[in-house]
Order: sequence, then structure tokens, then C-alpha cells
Amino acid sequence: MTDLTKKALGQSLKSLLKKKTLDKITIKDIVSDCGVNRQTFYYHFQDIYDLLDWIFIVEATKEMEQRRKKNETWQQGLLRTFDYIECNKSFVINTYNSIGREHFEKYINKVIRQLLAEVVEQRSEGINVTYEDKNFIIDFYTYALLGVILNWLRQGTQENPKKIVDKLSKLIKGDVTRALEKFDKN
Repeated sequence: MTDLTKKALGQSLKSLLKKKTLDKITIKDIVSDCGVNRQTFYYHFQDIYDLLDWIFIVEATKEMEQRRKKNETWQQGLLRTFDYIECNKSFVINTYNSIGREHFEKYINKVIRQLLAEVVEQRSEGINVTYEDKNFIIDFYTYALLGVILNWLRQGTQENPKKIVDKLSKLIKGDVTRALEKFDKN
């Protein structure tokens, strides 16, 4: 029952975010839309931002599990991230254009970082690279891809995500392996 209630509260918030920004939504709006009382909300979440974090954590986990099941390339995983944004456009844009932006950015960062960690781990076989150096490389590419996604959002999601991913693929082809080799301790 607890998960069902959390999901219902999450759906209510997502539904409300299709119409207005996060800073215009109250807990009263959420519980009214969901059909529960305020106490039920507070039993599960501290505030709206806690609920927003929960939504992104659940959805990020689901996205990463889907990617692993399908054994996707980083390009397919990144395209899936763009697809998530497009499928949840009002929710994402109204979150991004409010003080809840950091919650969305944390979600996207987590998804991209996991994607890149898998790439770095795979490409580092046979290369003697420290954990710290791998993390530095992962951070570098995470911030680069996060920047591309956030810029795409700021520009109104006009450019075709497939074209963006194709350009990125051309731009960084072989770069992760070269970066790992530059940090090789042998």
C-alpha cells in the first residue's frame, strides 16, 4: 500500500507539473488531486522536493535497469534519456524552470554518470588506471553530456535528439579509450 500511495502522489505531482511550475504547486494541490489527506503526504514525504527526488530516483532506477536489460550502447542510453525528457516534457520543463531545477539536474547527472561509468569500466580492461583517474574521466564526460542536454532544454528542445547523439558520437569516438591510455600507470 505504501508504494501505491507514493506512486499516486508522484503521479499527482507530475500531472500538476504539466500545467504549472513547481513553485506554484502546494501540498494542498497534490493531496487534493490525489484524493488523500495532508497527513498521508507527510507520512511519506517531508515536502514537495522530497517527493520530486523520489520520482526522479524511481525513474532513474527504472531507466538504468531498462538499459542494462537491453545491453544498450552509451548512444542508445543517451537517446533514451532524451526520449524520457520528450515523453515527460511539461513535467521536466516546469521542474527545470523552477527552483526544483537542481533535482532534475541531479537525476540526469545520475543517469549519464552510470552510463559513462559502464563505458569507462568496459574500455579500461587491460589499462592500469586508478579509481580516482577513472572517476575524473567519468566526471568530465558526464558534465559535457549534461551540459549538452541542459542547453538543448534551454533552447526549447528544438533540435532532433538523434542528430545530437550522432554528433556527440562522432565528436568523442575513441576519446574515452585515449583518455584512459593517457592515465595508464604502466
